[in-house]
Amino acid sequence: MTRTVRGRTDHVVVVGAGLAGLSAALHLLGAGRRVTVVERDDLPGGRAGRLDLNGYRIDTGPTVLTMPDLADEAFAAVGDSLYRRVDLVPLHPAYRASFADGSTLDVHTDGAAMAAEVERFAGAGEAAGYLRLRTWLEQLHRAQMRRFIDANFDSPFDLLTGDLARLAALGGFGRMDRRIGGFLNDERLRRVFTFQALYAGVPPARALAAYAVIAYMDTVAGVYFPRGGMHALPQAMADAAADAGAELRFGEPVTRLERSGERITAVITAKDRIPCDAVVLTPDLPVTYRLLGRRPARPVRLRHSPSAVVLHAGTRRTWPLLAHHTISFGAAWSTTFDELTRHGRLMSDPSLLITRPTATDPALAPPDRHLHYILAPCPNTRIGPGGAAWGELGPRYRADLLRELDRRGLDGIEAAIEDESLVTPAQWLDQGHGAGTPFSVAHTFLQTGPFRPRNLVRGTRNAVLAGCGTTPGVGVPTVLVSGKLAAARITGTSRRPSTHTKGATR
Repeated sequence: MTRTVRGRTDHVVVVGAGLAGLSAALHLLGAGRRVTVVERDDLPGGRAGRLDLNGYRIDTGPTVLTMPDLADEAFAAVGDSLYRRVDLVPLHPAYRASFADGSTLDVHTDGAAMAAEVERFAGAGEAAGYLRLRTWLEQLHRAQMRRFIDANFDSPFDLLTGDLARLAALGGFGRMDRRIGGFLNDERLRRVFTFQALYAGVPPARALAAYAVIAYMDTVAGVYFPRGGMHALPQAMADAAADAGAELRFGEPVTRLERSGERITAVITAKDRIPCDAVVLTPDLPVTYRLLGRRPARPVRLRHSPSAVVLHAGTRRTWPLLAHHTISFGAAWSTTFDELTRHGRLMSDPSLLITRPTATDPALAPPDRHLHYILAPCPNTRIGPGGAAWGELGPRYRADLLRELDRRGLDGIEAAIEDESLVTPAQWLDQGHGAGTPFSVAHTFLQTGPFRPRNLVRGTRNAVLAGCGTTPGVGVPTVLVSGKLAAARITGTSRRPSTHTKGATR
């Protein structure tokens, strides 16, 4: 039987109004708890925040929304609906992949449309391989969702289910790139279905094939964009929580937790003391463990994912080669991962994610203006340049990226920028993210499932963790699930099996 918080849990304080905290709050409210949400910022969202810059409405966090039914589960807990509150636009194509040889591939989530595109791009044999891959990704998702993603773990023995055998039979414990390579011969296509491993913090050559489930979310389940920007999702969740009776307190950073023995009795903010029966902690692990005053012992130090440099650019023009989401691959591949995860160096031949949200919602920029989000993976501060180094390195790297984008077809991009915001690992550190990365703890085998930092912490009887550093892990879909799992630790509500097929965000 899954462990739960013992004793009274009538009033729960949720620390952090990001996606995990808001998901937890909605599930707790649905189970009849009184909920107070405390957030240091003036808006909900956490990593999925909002920056207003001279008429540009910039999403500061994730840009890719998949599996919206997972978000809808949280709304449904209080009798509400995501689809009533948020206008979701399905993206066609989900992505555009651009390669160093000049070729491009539009990634469609409809199977027939994608098979036709793959045949145009690489021939009939690769199209047949894609269809076999799609079936495998669907089977992989079904084998994992119920027992490995949407599940609390108290012991590695909790893995011993029929789904474990099914996952093993599907090759889930092999290497991702080798398994994908069994379906696709074209090296460019293999990139499209393996680059997602980077968000899990592990190169495809070393990632478990089970993590191809992220490719399922991106390339099969469907990619969506909320009208008004990604921040529309946490804002709608906060509104639903308030309507369901939650007290939302913004602009109140938590300074400490008041304890009596092994129980948290109050959350102390910069403005107030809030008594509680239980607490859900959603900040990144370093901040959470500092508040708790203890760090769980682990035989090996936690390993973090690579970080990212993000340039938010408001421009006077855009470029026809860009879709809503465009992945611009460099010629290098395996060496890129070695630079990021082993050598601690910036990518010598970068692969970049370029998001143009105004392609779908022009209202996110002033009239006749465009918004571009350019994400360049980079080493985290534990193996790469430290936070202080980015004060000088950041502007230089920005200039390098703009020159490279100009060379790849975004001619005149630097001259077209009229407003911008540059985010480096130094800013991620300032926000409390371990090792200067917004992608938290990497999904190595010993940091996955029951081996990932638990959402129950020894020595504290009524505190539960949520967010990307704990179960089940990194990414909007899993972060939303983490809030649900944290609530279940408090309410004891049994988990409903997930059968989602639609596809939540990176």
